[in-house]
Amino acid sequence: MKKIKVLVVEDSIVFRNLLVQSLEKDNALEVVATASDPFEARDKIIKYRPDVMTLDIELPRMDGLEFLRKLMPQYPMPVVVISALSEKVFDAMKAGAVDFVAKPAVADRKQLDSFLCNELPVKIKVASTARVSRYKKPVMFDNNYSTSSKSETNLIAIGASTGGTEAIAEVLKNFSTDIPGTVVVQHMPPKFTEMYANRLDSQCRVKVREAKNGDIVAKGEVLIAPGGDEQMSVVKIADNYQVVLKKGERVNGHCPSVDVLFNSVAEAAGSHAIGIILTGMGRDGAKGLLKMKNAGARTIGQDESTCVVYGMPKAAYDIGAVMYQEKLQSIAPKTYKLINQG
Repeated sequence: MKKIKVLVVEDSIVFRNLLVQSLEKDNALEVVATASDPFEARDKIIKYRPDVMTLDIELPRMDGLEFLRKLMPQYPMPVVVISALSEKVFDAMKAGAVDFVAKPAVADRKQLDSFLCNELPVKIKVASTARVSRYKKPVMFDNNYSTSSKSETNLIAIGASTGGTEAIAEVLKNFSTDIPGTVVVQHMPPKFTEMYANRLDSQCRVKVREAKNGDIVAKGEVLIAPGGDEQMSVVKIADNYQVVLKKGERVNGHCPSVDVLFNSVAEAAGSHAIGIILTGMGRDGAKGLLKMKNAGARTIGQDESTCVVYGMPKAAYDIGAVMYQEKLQSIAPKTYKLINQG
């Protein structure tokens, strides 16, 4: 099998050497070049034609984010950003990066080993399969969407992974304040989810925040599952849906898992819910979406042409879990149409 050619862009020689030594141990990967700044990286891209680039955000001579913004319109390629806790990672996703991974503390051996041997290699392999395109401004509809007073839908559940930060943003930016309460699982490292929720809250008409145990899922509000070691589910208490966060094992390799959320929504809301599965690698969410459909919920899957990685939506579609397959820009309007059908 042909190896995935990787360019490592990192200014710290110590960390750069760690990355190279670790990635070279993976038989599926080949580090063809390294660079310490964007100018060197540009020359190495032209010379070595890497399949994937790992990119540190904080770089000398030119910020990594600025480099990404200049690179993608001219030479679109899969990029995995390595970053300390910073909102810049979401700007990088907006600029066209496929995914990001949290930079570990070198002194924390356990965290470092997990990063080097598992997290980063997996992200690179997924990125190598991604659909990369020049950045396009999200479609904002000239709408005053409103929900019918006769609608029986009172809960929306969304799941996503690779490419999902921008896909979720595009859907939520087209939600109005009367949208049914919405719960979201986006595979993301701990602490970044709160930052992501706050960022969306500043950009959307709906209220968006990181979920906390016991939260009520209210109309016009979106709750994002926190990254870390807790699974998120919902239960029905009287006329309300309540968030339950509980420490648990990974499901489909993830915590939080889309399947865990979707399964709970199927049980708690049944036909009163809408399930949406967006771009992402793997199968997480497919069986849960089917359970939602079988419980009477309407289900939407993002189509292949607009996915960064057509993995999770394809897995759901293949088992018959997706009732409506839509382009990303059509998902919000379709959601409102289904809500208003009753």
